[in-house]
Amino acid sequence: MEQMKEITEAQTLPNNTAVDYGDENIIHLDDREHIRRRPGMYIGKLGDGSHSDDGIYVLVKETIDNSIDEFRMGEGKIIEVDIHDGHVRVRDYGRGIPLGKMVEAVSLLNTGGKYDSKAFHKSVGLNGVGTKAVNALSMSFSVQSFREGKTRRADFQQGHLIADTDVQPYNGNEKRGTIIEFTPDDSKGLFENYHFRDDYIEELLRNYAYLNTGLTLVYNGKKYTSKNGLLDLLTDNMTVEPLYPIIHIQGEDIEIALTHTGQSGEEYYSFVNGQHTIQGGTHQAAYREAIGRTIKEFFNKNQDLTDIRNGVVGAIAINVEEPVFESQTKVKLGSKDMSPTGGVSVNKFVNDFVKQQLDNYLHKHPEITDIMLQKIQESEKERKAIAGVTKAARERAKKNLLNNPKLRDCQVHFNDPKPAKSSKNADDDLRQETCIFITEGLSASGSITKSRDVRTQAVFSLRGKPLNSYGLSKSVVYENEEFNCLQSALNIEDGLDELRYNKVIIATDADVDGMHIRLLMLTFFLQFFPDLVKKGHVYILQTPLFRVKNKQETRYCYSEDERLKALSDIKNPEITRFKGLGEISPDEFKGFIGSDIRLDQVTLRKEDAVKDLLAYYMGKNSAERQQFIIDNLVVEEDRVEEE
Repeated sequence: MEQMKEITEAQTLPNNTAVDYGDENIIHLDDREHIRRRPGMYIGKLGDGSHSDDGIYVLVKETIDNSIDEFRMGEGKIIEVDIHDGHVRVRDYGRGIPLGKMVEAVSLLNTGGKYDSKAFHKSVGLNGVGTKAVNALSMSFSVQSFREGKTRRADFQQGHLIADTDVQPYNGNEKRGTIIEFTPDDSKGLFENYHFRDDYIEELLRNYAYLNTGLTLVYNGKKYTSKNGLLDLLTDNMTVEPLYPIIHIQGEDIEIALTHTGQSGEEYYSFVNGQHTIQGGTHQAAYREAIGRTIKEFFNKNQDLTDIRNGVVGAIAINVEEPVFESQTKVKLGSKDMSPTGGVSVNKFVNDFVKQQLDNYLHKHPEITDIMLQKIQESEKERKAIAGVTKAARERAKKNLLNNPKLRDCQVHFNDPKPAKSSKNADDDLRQETCIFITEGLSASGSITKSRDVRTQAVFSLRGKPLNSYGLSKSVVYENEEFNCLQSALNIEDGLDELRYNKVIIATDADVDGMHIRLLMLTFFLQFFPDLVKKGHVYILQTPLFRVKNKQETRYCYSEDERLKALSDIKNPEITRFKGLGEISPDEFKGFIGSDIRLDQVTLRKEDAVKDLLAYYMGKNSAERQQFIIDNLVVEEDRVEEE
């Protein structure tokens, strides 16, 4: 009966008009059209380049991945990447795409050399998808291969082949390898108004260098290389000083690095076959577990694993035959075995290596273990000091989470299981869209609550200005009801593995009080949950300062420049200055937090020593706090005039 009900509802429109369904409704999409209609299946979200996970960077990465795989097979030690005016050129000096199948290799799905494990071992791109998606989603795309003294070139527009030269001899001065050039398609519905940010490209290339010692990547003339792999990665990325020299151990198909810092929580960088698995996966979970148990067994004390891992910053890179990722964007490893034939498990491989090699290292370096033990004991002391309040606080937070009038939760969460392939949402994984707006007061939260998408957008309302948590111990997270409820809502007490929302959005008024609340929230995150910022989960919501309209047109302005432009374009305008979020009606707010939402991602640079910055700007010296947030944290765009 339930099945019959579902079928009936599916065949009936809201006005009870029957839907015709016949042979003409069955359509076939070729590879190119399928990619263009369902780009999310292949590159994740689209975006315009404002964020590091926007689709245009996936296009660059997928192209470079092929060149990286050539290097990993011992072919081509230099990869050149040039990006100018939105046009991308990638040149490698590998073996070159076989000329006879070159066009098919870049245009037909499920076509490629990486299905043959003899030609490619432990590569990233295995699904025959990457370059084809780049081709189909580009306004122009060209490929030229130099191989065995001959060359061939093909040109495409939006995935359509428009020119294909015959195989012919080439000038002996040109080295073998492959050149791929493309310009992302800026048509409506794709990469509209896109732009490439150098810092995102540079981070991508640095990670490639760390994972491929001996490789030189050249970006617009600037070289990136690494001699010490993951040791260099941690050294270059840590924003706090290590308590002891970084432990760096390499083995066959595995490399690890780790140290302890004075910060709270844990932080990990993980890679598979040179791919940065930002969301971790089976290898990262195994590494985290192995670190705790190996150190615990070394000291042979009844230590809590939480205390052992508190302050750990680590990195792991492994090589796997035919890795299985949870999506085409390859940000999380799903493989449980090191090989497709069911060989040794990833968990056992990582655990055995860490247990043996890390234990040996610790026995040889007592000067490190003394510092490590002191750090663990300090963490234990702090945990026990707040043990009396945590149990009651957790129960209170759990109760408040269920009945908290300050929280308006959403239906989908970031830590939900991945939708099954048979699910109607399998092609549109809403987990990535989940967010929570942290607002000030009931007025602002009311507008957002009424206009939000209840599927993916939650709202947490602050009661005025939160506590300045600078210099306080972690007990304040539990003793302060508001902080405790927020921690519980985000589900980050034990790390980010079960984070409930992909984006934590601070939504405050664009005035002095709003700026202060913004700073206080950032201080809280940086003091106790810095990884939330480092992993790119924290954002600032930008809302319009002005509404300029007449009877024919309404324009919302986020800056003084936009206001002046609107005044010059609109005749006899009526101008409204929004003094707070509560003044914006729910109907208007719907556009500001929907598809046209403007978010500034909060990031940290290497030179931003968190401890020193917080001490200077959140301690007694408060005169420069506002300039601090503008200059040092909100680096997505410079919006000084909006503040």
